[in-house]
Amino acid sequence: MGLPSRLLESFPELGTVRYRRGGLPPRIGGWALCVRSVAGITLWNTVFLAPGVAFDAELLLHELAHVRQFEASRAFPLAYVWESLRVGYRRNRFEIAAQRFAATRLRAARASSPLSGT
Repeated sequence: MGLPSRLLESFPELGTVRYRRGGLPPRIGGWALCVRSVAGITLWNTVFLAPGVAFDAELLLHELAHVRQFEASRAFPLAYVWESLRVGYRRNRFEIAAQRFAATRLRAARASSPLSGT
């Protein structure tokens, strides 16, 4: 599944990841959080997006951070689950790091945009 060209122009690093739509991973992630499905979930170098979820830069950058976490440590899946069990999903340090990465990258893109006045 390919991303829209406008996203790849703004965030070329998103092109290093594989994307899939639907499947069991978003549902299993949702079950773990007591919801029908999650918008996106990452397994190694593949981001699974729930059906109907828009290609949103913030979401995709967040999932890219998880791809990098998978690449950084073979133990990441176990560490992520353990962290979630220990402190909960919202306080999971891997989730917090992914949120920060996405926010920082979005701010940088806005600052370098021709419309930003710089």
